[in-house]
Amino acid sequence: MERVMSLLKKIKKTRGFLAGVIISAIAFFFIHARTANDPYFEISKNLDIYADLFKELNTYYVDPIEPGKLVKTGVDAMLEDLDPYTNYITEADIEDYRFMTTGKYGGIGASMRKKGEDIYIGDVYENSPAQKAGLHPGDLVESIDNQVVKGKTIEDLSSLLKGTPGTQISMKIKDAYTNTVMQKLVTRGEIEISSVPYYSLIGAQNNIAYVRLTQFTQGCARQVKDAFDSLKKAQPSLKGLVLDLRNNPGGLLDEAVSICNIFVDKGQLVVSTKGKIPEMDKEYKTPGSVWNKDLPLAVLVNHSSASASEIVAGTMQDLDRGVIIGERSYGKGLVQVVRQLGFNAKLKLTIARYYTPSGRCIQAIDYAHRNVDGVAGYVPDSLKLAYKTKVGRTVKSGGGVMPDVIIKDDPMSMIAVTLYTKNYLFDYATEYARLHTTIPSASTFSMTDPEFNQFSKWIENKDYSYKTETEAGLDSLKKTAVRENYYEGSKDEFENLKAKLSHDKKQDLLKHKEQVKHMLENEIASRFYYTRGRIAQGLQYDKDLDKALALIGAPGEYSALLKPGK
Repeated sequence: MERVMSLLKKIKKTRGFLAGVIISAIAFFFIHARTANDPYFEISKNLDIYADLFKELNTYYVDPIEPGKLVKTGVDAMLEDLDPYTNYITEADIEDYRFMTTGKYGGIGASMRKKGEDIYIGDVYENSPAQKAGLHPGDLVESIDNQVVKGKTIEDLSSLLKGTPGTQISMKIKDAYTNTVMQKLVTRGEIEISSVPYYSLIGAQNNIAYVRLTQFTQGCARQVKDAFDSLKKAQPSLKGLVLDLRNNPGGLLDEAVSICNIFVDKGQLVVSTKGKIPEMDKEYKTPGSVWNKDLPLAVLVNHSSASASEIVAGTMQDLDRGVIIGERSYGKGLVQVVRQLGFNAKLKLTIARYYTPSGRCIQAIDYAHRNVDGVAGYVPDSLKLAYKTKVGRTVKSGGGVMPDVIIKDDPMSMIAVTLYTKNYLFDYATEYARLHTTIPSASTFSMTDPEFNQFSKWIENKDYSYKTETEAGLDSLKKTAVRENYYEGSKDEFENLKAKLSHDKKQDLLKHKEQVKHMLENEIASRFYYTRGRIAQGLQYDKDLDKALALIGAPGEYSALLKPGK
């Protein structure tokens, strides 16, 4: 106990909030750790060292230190050695955490986009304070509440824009359409980003119900069910359902269970969790009546579908309830809970792995066993175990959810990537919206050839130089040849090959016209119809969705995929 009191006196001499945070923890560990054989001895010893180290830094370091910032850096580095989902959430970060779980925050309802040192309005959300104040995508933001924003980070801007609903901010902007500088007074509101931004009847006969789910926030299962209810009311003779989980990073496990309940009966096991503490192991079963268990169901996933998305997709696959279409999902089979810390901070930590109804865990990366360089690797194929679905189809663990029908995305061309990252597609969409008051519905909108030619002419004098992968490979080979003293003897061959590989930007634009055109159309549609317009327009050229519609329209082929051996 004397050691405890001595250490507490040392801590009290330090400045900053660290002392108050760790006093009780150290006292507990020292009281319970009296010998080196005690399991808590290593913890108490290292907390002692940490406290002494922090005291020395605070007392003798040449410049003043920021205790909170220093501790967070240390904690983040410590947690980085575990997995990317175990995070320290400071009081300052609580709003971002709430937004992830609820989809709500206090703000103006617009994203910011940075081009060089300048800040522009990015997307404006429908019916948001930003829209009501007359802000447009492409507006140049000069100041917020008299603070010049040029050069600030997006994080800096977020803290300026977010705040209590009902409070006001003044924004000085240069209007993208009129090119005039004006002052805008914007009243913050409670911004709720819907987890179901789009749903519609689709297919040749408008008898397939399509719902896009973007995140698993509180109440999202109700939103999904309401969307299906609305579509069922509009078309009583539905022939099939499509649930789009692409690019959905997951969220609340309970909501995933409730969404499964839309398609399967009450009392069905959806997911079980197993961790270090047996008392916390749990089984999650569907709690209510099924919405529809018979209509053909297609679930769309890609490599960015993770966590709760994989619970839904994996459960539908294990129960043979629906066909999974797209790319292999991300492979996050870990469960997190949030624990309260002192001073309103929180710790989000991984406590368990989850298992789908067949018993498989889809976790793809093994964070517990890292390579010698500290990098966590993927679970090797030799360790992936085989499981059986309800009717006997084989599914495997350790690698995400493998679709029943695999459709690979077309690779992005370098010219498309460059035009996007240099904001030329964004800028031209602003120009297009300035010149057009309306466009056709987002689900039918497309640019005519003369309109695309106008874009091609507009882009002619813009700097969108880039290197193809082949050119980059040649540069790498040249460096190796120089290093190994082979270059001088083959210099002419290198230069001739370089000349042959030199790309023509105009030809590249023609070669990849359809890809660039679709991206530009999507950006333009968002200017007139917001997020729902971006989604609706993108479905026009959606190979995954086309396959889902084809399968639902071919009952024999659909049923065959859900039989053993397929």
